Amino acid sequence: MKFTELKTKSDAEIKNLLAELKSKAHDLAVKLRLNQLKNNQELKAVKKDIARIMTFLNQEKA
Repeated sequence: MKFTELKTKSDAEIKNLLAELKSKAHDLAVKLRLNQLKNNQELKAVKKDIARIMTFLNQEKA
């Protein structure tokens, strides 16, 4: 997800997306610990998307 894509979404959509990504990150972290995750970079990408959304939300508040 790109930062510019977040500007076109509503607040409700962004918050739903954030909740989904946090859930996915948790699932991937569990799979990583159980050695069931084949692509370790997937967890890294999800965490970066979460960080982008959090940054966008914090910029809106300011």
